[in-house]
Amino acid sequence: MHHSTTGLTFMKKTTVSATSSPRSAIARHSLHDAITSHLRDMIIEGELEPGKRIYEGPLCERLGVSRTPLREALRYLASEGLVELTPQRGASVRRFSAKDIQDMLVLIRTLEELAGRLACIEASDEEIAEVRKLHDEMLDYYREENRLDYYKTNQRIHSAIVALSHNESLIQVHASLQSKLKRVRFIGHEGREKWAAAVAEHESMIKALEGRDAPALVSALSEHLEHAWERVRDVVS
Repeated sequence: MHHSTTGLTFMKKTTVSATSSPRSAIARHSLHDAITSHLRDMIIEGELEPGKRIYEGPLCERLGVSRTPLREALRYLASEGLVELTPQRGASVRRFSAKDIQDMLVLIRTLEELAGRLACIEASDEEIAEVRKLHDEMLDYYREENRLDYYKTNQRIHSAIVALSHNESLIQVHASLQSKLKRVRFIGHEGREKWAAAVAEHESMIKALEGRDAPALVSALSEHLEHAWERVRDVVS
């Protein structure tokens, strides 16, 4: 799935006035979110390739925006760990080594195992039901073969399980790592066999969470994240 060059309806280049009215502030915020989200998707799907420079001029023309909001979006993505900003060279898509990726996945696995244990104790029935809704939504995208929305919902499930720990420090560290691995986790679903295996692992996770079976949930999360490395190892090495 690739984004069309004319598919977004951003605001015209000219535009948000310098006034500080609530309406203009909302417009600026909406534009920032739209550009940031679109660039993030381009990185996740590989349209903007790891290690490659991001040329502002052509990208501004493509998105129909000026350099200022584009640069703001790039700075935000740099804070997420997806973009690198280098003096004199500008922005480029961040490239991680295979060792970097393996190390981050090991840490994410440890964090999610801890979160799973805490979630089985701390989460309310209503919170667990919300994760089930996300799981069912993810399955719909899987059946439709909609990889990007499947992936985004998949990641929301991991974040939601961590949120059920009600441990703010754990949530923040996990979010920081997860943002850096967006592209890597996306390519882990390439191919029908890998994708089907990931879905089956998520089924085990949701059943264990609903049963508040901490050992089963920890085991399912551990297996899933160990397999995440196996699914991408050959691609990133």
